[in-house]
Amino acid sequence: MEIRGQVALVTGAARRVGRILALTLAQAGVHVAVHYGHSTQAAEETVDRLRSYGVRAEAFQADLTRPDAPVRLFRQVQEVMGLPRILVNSAAVFLPGTVRETTLENWDHHLSLNLRAPFLLIQTFARAVAQGPGKIVNISDWRAVYPGRKYLAYTVSKAALHTLTQMAAHELAPRIQVNALALGAVLPPPGKDEAYLARLVERTPGRRPIRSEEIGQALLFLLRNDAVTGEILFVDAGAHLVHG
Repeated sequence: MEIRGQVALVTGAARRVGRILALTLAQAGVHVAVHYGHSTQAAEETVDRLRSYGVRAEAFQADLTRPDAPVRLFRQVQEVMGLPRILVNSAAVFLPGTVRETTLENWDHHLSLNLRAPFLLIQTFARAVAQGPGKIVNISDWRAVYPGRKYLAYTVSKAALHTLTQMAAHELAPRIQVNALALGAVLPPPGKDEAYLARLVERTPGRRPIRSEEIGQALLFLLRNDAVTGEILFVDAGAHLVHG
């Protein structure tokens, strides 16, 4: 699919990885709908930056933990910017919790934002782009294939997102391709610094964080290659190959 001139909806696009993905798309000539939950100022700043690349960009607020929000968000984007033919599900929450410690609130928060919202957006996208072409990229994590002990609800949500990606790819082919990026350490967690990030990646084969441009290149590969669908592309310097 030729992506230049298309409209993309990127969830969680105001900050961090979502912003990296939105900037990548704008640089490739894609018009971007910037979804955000609570980061109003960051969303406005991101929109201004995207427009500097000569594309159209608008901000859309939605609390995707609400069951009705994903469908409403998609329809708002379609009304304002036209039909999105690219959907990037990046919005997520990442909080600790073990089997013994995870509360129902923690569990529901992760599953509603990290899994239910992408599902509802994929479903709505598939109905709207029924004749194609269309591209969906879900943003996942290497932890989805390594069941560690510290992030129960998060890991379960991302593992399920992998299965959702593959099932959607099977059902929606050939007009819509569905893939996922399973990322490693890219940015320091909130409240942490670059030194923390460096220590975090010491045990990975690549022994370094993932660069923003590497994520962007992977996203563009999945969007431009119509032969790839149902793929979980690990961009993690090999983190998924070792126990974290």
